[in-house]
Amino acid sequence: MASVIERRRSLHKSLEEGQRHSEALQSQIQGLQPLAAIGSASSMIAHEINNLLTPLGNYAELALNHMEDRELVEKALRKAVLNCRRASRVMESMMAMAHGRQQDKVLAPLRPLIEEIFVCLARDFAKDGITVKIEVPENLDVYAVPVQLQQVLLNLVLNAREAMLDRGGTLTIRAAPLSDAVTLEVCDTGVGIPAQTLERIFDPFFSTKHAAGRAGECFGTGLGLAFCKTVVEAHDGHLCARSKPGEGTAFKISLPRPGSDGGSPGSST
Repeated sequence: MASVIERRRSLHKSLEEGQRHSEALQSQIQGLQPLAAIGSASSMIAHEINNLLTPLGNYAELALNHMEDRELVEKALRKAVLNCRRASRVMESMMAMAHGRQQDKVLAPLRPLIEEIFVCLARDFAKDGITVKIEVPENLDVYAVPVQLQQVLLNLVLNAREAMLDRGGTLTIRAAPLSDAVTLEVCDTGVGIPAQTLERIFDPFFSTKHAAGRAGECFGTGLGLAFCKTVVEAHDGHLCARSKPGEGTAFKISLPRPGSDGGSPGSST
């Protein structure tokens, strides 16, 4: 009888020690989670900075290469200044996201937001054999943090362009209102994505991009689509993709309309 009691006491002691050990590990994990979040946020911010610096560099190079054309130089510099201001807004918005600060959504006209992206890119897609079609109603508004939605679309547009660089094609951006949401699609007629790869495209650090002439050497960061998904879900929306190798890829965004479940004036992300 005494031995049974001793074994029970020993078992209870072991359970208590195991519980304390488990609680200590859980506390350590919780302490590491913010560090992991900061690391991911920093990587995504670095990725977006690169997207913003590219058109700025293009405008600066254009000005330097045509110093004799005062009108062109002034135009390039004005666009560079506008892009710098936009970059500042983007970085402020992303830092707010990284630190969990709330940002107000507003009703914004969608078509001008899209057109501004192509102005900022400072690249004529026709030079790459790509036709751009924007099929968005003039009076369609979207409920979002405008600069965040623009960054999502910028990532999708750049991915679409890259998928068609060697073959040309058509980039179509279309949007439509539903009863409770606005749907927005970015479609390309590029190389497409295999089914087994499509399942992973939103995973952080997973990339399908490879440097030309360097077989197997990946140069994509694998953060663009992860960033897009993070932003869309922060807007209580949904992002998905469909693709067929050799035919192209389409990304579809669904964002709640004001007054529907998941989105109303005065809410924030």
